[in-house]
Amino acid sequence: MTAELEVRPELLNPFGSAHGGTLAALVDHVLGAVLYPLIPRGAWAATTELKLTFLAPIRAGVLRARSEVISLTKRTAVVRIDATNGNRLVGAAQGTVTISPPRQGQS
Repeated sequence: MTAELEVRPELLNPFGSAHGGTLAALVDHVLGAVLYPLIPRGAWAATTELKLTFLAPIRAGVLRARSEVISLTKRTAVVRIDATNGNRLVGAAQGTVTISPPRQGQS
């Protein structure tokens, strides 16, 4: 799954680069969202661990995050995410997600 956002002035820190939380939020979004087509309808995917390495500053343009499921069981998933700004890798992440089954009547 790929998601992207335009780097806007309100996302920049006082030093002129995107706040780390901007990248973290986009990474966390694709970490969970990539799973919904793969898990039972009504199940819930909750991030339980996220490791994000910031590799380069993001100052302008489009920030893009691409996720790939590298392990999936009934209860957990591990997802790898690469974030780019233009042609430059700006972040690398891996996260673990707990998958909760659908509640009765929600499937």
